[in-house]
Amino acid sequence: MYIKRQVEKSILAHITSEKDILVVYGARQVGKSTMLNKVLDELNLKTLRVNGEEFRYQRVFSSLDLRVMQDFVEGYDVLFIDEAQNIENIGVNIKILYDAKPELKIILSGSSSFELANSIKEPLTGRTKTILLYPLGFSELSHIFNTYELKEFVKSYLVLGGYPRLMSFSERKKKIRALDEMASSYLYKDVLTFAKLKNSKMLYDLLRLLAFQIGNLVSIHELAKTLKTTSETVERYIDLLEKSFVVFRLSGFSKNRRKEIAKMDKIFFFDVGIRNAIIGNFSPLNNRTDVGQLWENFLILERLKVIEYNEWVRKSYFWRTYSGVEIDYVEEYDGRIDAYEFKWGQKTPKVPITWTKNYPDATYQVVNKEIFLDFVNAR
Repeated sequence: MYIKRQVEKSILAHITSEKDILVVYGARQVGKSTMLNKVLDELNLKTLRVNGEEFRYQRVFSSLDLRVMQDFVEGYDVLFIDEAQNIENIGVNIKILYDAKPELKIILSGSSSFELANSIKEPLTGRTKTILLYPLGFSELSHIFNTYELKEFVKSYLVLGGYPRLMSFSERKKKIRALDEMASSYLYKDVLTFAKLKNSKMLYDLLRLLAFQIGNLVSIHELAKTLKTTSETVERYIDLLEKSFVVFRLSGFSKNRRKEIAKMDKIFFFDVGIRNAIIGNFSPLNNRTDVGQLWENFLILERLKVIEYNEWVRKSYFWRTYSGVEIDYVEEYDGRIDAYEFKWGQKTPKVPITWTKNYPDATYQVVNKEIFLDFVNAR
């Protein structure tokens, strides 16, 4: 079953009316190729579809030879290069082609921003529009589920996550097997290849430590000590995991650095199902002790999808004082500050006095399982 992605409308508009090169990032198996091919099928444009992992295409689009590339794309309206990070010097080559054939619509997709972004950043400066595709979000699932069904489905989503591939399986055990496959191979492929890691076990051990710490402050020093390595190595691995869309950081919000934590981050996962696969726990919510952590990861991730897909300009943080008072999520935009506390149950905590004292004009809202759909833009 194909579920329409929220960014399809903006992609269609860009292809038909803009000249900039479209670059779509996202983790492996997140649905980039399927979505882009679906969009291109709807257009009455002759499209050349290229798999960047195939040698014949790598040879053409790494050639630095305009004549060869022009001959290859002759007669086509659109050039779509999937997994473009596999093509050497892709940025320089596409610049040569773009400058020579400005009428050609060019789309690049990639599953590792450290390779593709580094390749295109300088040569294609000012010539690209970038979109990040996440796993399925509740704003997209709302097209096939009603409000009641969404509230029920979140119980499964917190355990299995939102990778599109899972929607094709009706049996729970098949979904779990697919998640295990992704967690053990697909998602780390770019990291292992790019970093030429000899010790993949350390990467896996790091991920397990991070998976158990979602919602908590992360100490790079403590991680390095546990893994018996250096802080620099841990930082490098986390940076690569971020750029391959496995994890993301949330920084501390602070206008008073003497009392509020700003130097330590929290680290969350781009998909809670992958997080659960890493720790080997697919137990239902009523048998888990980490529901609060999963709920926090889920809501922050869903909010980031809302911000990305609506092209809002907002900054996201958590807030915590050195005395331990904290708020799960803070958004800052247009001189405004909005604070959110996440609770799976019906408990409604009062806004921390320290917060209201420091930020009297900020809003404060508790988001629980009964009212979360508005927060994640699903109704």
